[in-house]
Amino acid sequence: QVRLKESGGGLAQPGGSLRLSCAYSGFTSRFAIHWFRQAPGKEREGISCISSTIGATYYADSVKGRFTISRDSAKDTVYLQMNGLKPEDTAVYYCVGDYLPICDPDRSPVVYDYWGQGTQVTVSS
Repeated sequence: QVRLKESGGGLAQPGGSLRLSCAYSGFTSRFAIHWFRQAPGKEREGISCISSTIGATYYADSVKGRFTISRDSAKDTVYLQMNGLKPEDTAVYYCVGDYLPICDPDRSPVVYDYWGQGTQVTVSS
């Protein structure tokens, strides 16, 4: 059974940094790990993705140039390094796993079966 667990959320000041971790387990073939976020009153937004195959990545325009996704296959962990944080980055961040090993920003979040419990990120002075 696929399991995902996020960690690393918390409070950061504008311009600051946080690193989220997603520890995953249970995958039996190729996969992709996505990061979604949901702010109060807003829809879930897919912000980044990494494929287990060729390491292809994706970034939403809202985070491009500020966030970096990476994977440590030895530790079965995906990281989301978040720099230059803005108040609008405040949200619950979810790690999402999928057996389709591609990063397609047009896929609706409702198609994904494997979600972590989420971790809160708050950016405020």
